[in-house]
Amino acid sequence: MTATIQTFLLLLAVLVVVAVVARRLNIASSILLVIAGIALALIPGLPRIALAPELVLLGILPPLIYSAGVAMSWREFRFNLRPIALLAFGCVIFTAGAVAAVAHYLLGMPLAVGFVLGAIVAPTDAVAPLAIVGRLGLPRRLVVVLEGEGLANDATALILYRFAVAAVGTGLFSLSTAVGEFALIVVGEIAYGIGVGWFSLRLRRWAGDPRVEITLSLMTPYAAFLLPAHLGGSGVLATVAAGLYVSWNGPLLIPAATRLQGIFFWDLLIYLLEGLLFLVTGMQLRTLLDRSDAALLHQLALAVPLTVAVVLLARFIWVYPAAYLPRWLSPALARRDPVPSWQFLFMLGFTGVRGVVSLAAALAIPLATGTGAAFPDRDLILFVTFGVIVVTLIGEGIVLPPVVRWLALPHDAEDERKRENEAELKARLQTLKVAQSQLERLAADGDTEPDVLALLRARQDHRAGQVPRDADGKQAVAAALALRAELINAEREYIYRLLQSGQITDEARRRIERELDLEEAAITLKREDEDDPPL
Repeated sequence: MTATIQTFLLLLAVLVVVAVVARRLNIASSILLVIAGIALALIPGLPRIALAPELVLLGILPPLIYSAGVAMSWREFRFNLRPIALLAFGCVIFTAGAVAAVAHYLLGMPLAVGFVLGAIVAPTDAVAPLAIVGRLGLPRRLVVVLEGEGLANDATALILYRFAVAAVGTGLFSLSTAVGEFALIVVGEIAYGIGVGWFSLRLRRWAGDPRVEITLSLMTPYAAFLLPAHLGGSGVLATVAAGLYVSWNGPLLIPAATRLQGIFFWDLLIYLLEGLLFLVTGMQLRTLLDRSDAALLHQLALAVPLTVAVVLLARFIWVYPAAYLPRWLSPALARRDPVPSWQFLFMLGFTGVRGVVSLAAALAIPLATGTGAAFPDRDLILFVTFGVIVVTLIGEGIVLPPVVRWLALPHDAEDERKRENEAELKARLQTLKVAQSQLERLAADGDTEPDVLALLRARQDHRAGQVPRDADGKQAVAAALALRAELINAEREYIYRLLQSGQITDEARRRIERELDLEEAAITLKREDEDDPPL
């Protein structure tokens, strides 16, 4: 037990150090974490950490997928549902088939075993691509498509994976049966996930306590994931559906206090889960090296680069017809949603990072088939999967920034952000007008005290002053925010001196401090929105 705690503390320390180094070097921390994990795996004497597939698929994956679903806009997801579905379902099946064919004819694997490998390496990761591209200033639609694909494609891959493993074990496979079961799983999981999301919001509304509501929010992804996974589905689509339902219906049902506390809770949870996953993924090299031999390493010299080439090439082959053919078949679609630029499509095809779900699926391959024979090429599949993850994650992570600059995509994102800012400014002004109209109605009714009306008008005037009308106004608001942050620090220091001198109690200090903290958090959020690159 002591060794486990020490190991966990070591991982947290490495996570912190890597985060600091990545920030200083302006490199995605996910890349450095995988490299750090590989380095730790090669250090003699350190305890070996074996990644339990059940821990990833049943313990860590649900909150990651649910959090991404809640953070995603349902309106944007629905608008991009066609490209997301074509990638999450069509591209995964196409890639799995391509890998299976190459593994069968060039690597000598049985076709069913090739499909196991194809199903494992076909899906892009739900976390890794956004951890890399999210900081590059890409157009929002590209980020939404990549995120939506990463959320949904694990479902396709895991279902294909189970069909392929069963075919290896029994030697039997029926395409019509598989298609029917696949369709039933997709429809059933989506309906179940929506039901879980609806029930979760009602329970949280009845709870009336932020701590209970946040606990319920943590239980929601597991309630959505575990039952479908137990019944033979993936659980992924149900979790995504629950997250999107909460995202669309939650704003009017979740209290402000819960939302504020929940943001900090989920932000920290996801940060730790993602960081530890990247780190432990690299550390699996030790587990794989223990299973290696000369013959296996000789096979890997061909198998890894060949598989990497197939998964990357298959994605490019799929992306362009998937973009052009639907618009060629439907002129109405072409008018409503013209073909994206070649830079957009190239970036969509180029971003094919694989991650920990693929590794967990490879580790979950049974040791023996249903007949008792050893599972064919199991160790080879494990090594190839790890190689694909490392090459795509580290390789693409390093190459993506110059590729993005070459494609000039941040310029498109900057135009997109300007339009979003204009729409946001318009919405802010309109909401202020709505509140002002309501205030005038209260004054006309004559039931509200003049002192109360004066306070409300002063508040409205203050809020109106926070909305910039032009570039000069924007600069003035930014300067006012910086000065207000200094005033808050002065207030906080004075409150602390009052506490030390015994003029106020700790409870009074905490109440005042909480108000200052909330205002400072709001100021920080506004300033970050101005400074951050568009996503």
